[in-house]
Amino acid sequence: MANTPQAKKRIRRNQRRADINGARVGRIRTFIKKVESALASGDKAAASTALAAVQPELQRGVAKGVLHKNTASRKFSRLTKAVTTLA
Repeated sequence: MANTPQAKKRIRRNQRRADINGARVGRIRTFIKKVESALASGDKAAASTALAAVQPELQRGVAKGVLHKNTASRKFSRLTKAVTTLA
């Protein structure tokens, strides 16, 4: 249990940041799922427009510190490859 005022404040701050970061990661996941569902349905036009929306979200996640740079690059690369191979 936190005893000092600083430790109590740190607990409050950590909880706020965890909520914000969780929302950010959830938003990124939603954008990725839109691309994946368009791929599953075979709609290349919808997949490419959804892919264009995913890229800035991934970069924003990197800038805010909720995603590692290589993780975002890997996700975007795999999604791009899947969209381009869609016939």
